[in-house]
Amino acid sequence: MMVMEQDRASPSVDWRALEAAAVDAMKNAYAPYSKFPVGAAAFTEDGRLVSGCNVENASYGLTLCAECALVGNLQMTGGGLLRAFYCVDSAGNVLMPCGRCRQLLYEFRAPGMELMTTQGIQTMDQVLPDAFGPQNLEDPR
Repeated sequence: MMVMEQDRASPSVDWRALEAAAVDAMKNAYAPYSKFPVGAAAFTEDGRLVSGCNVENASYGLTLCAECALVGNLQMTGGGLLRAFYCVDSAGNVLMPCGRCRQLLYEFRAPGMELMTTQGIQTMDQVLPDAFGPQNLEDPR
């Protein structure tokens, strides 16, 4: 089933390379409390690869998600927009971003951004329909 989903995806996305980059990022995670390392990787609209891993701390609630680290990496390496995203756990299984991280990814998405999900490849609009974003904050005058 996953192969069929990948066949319907944008032909210019190398999903295997993105998966490998997410796994590599996961290996750098700092997860001594949850023991749940996470890695994320994305291609930007201009073809760059950015990645991130989760970074925990003793207060638990202030843990930095892999998606947050990825967006920080995006900004630190020239900014831009994300066109394809992949997130994995320590076994390399696909993870869905939580609501907070979906919102963060929505903010930095390119038009038609795709995500590998537990259900196969989906667009950002499918993952976060009717999203609130910067367009909702514009002055209507």
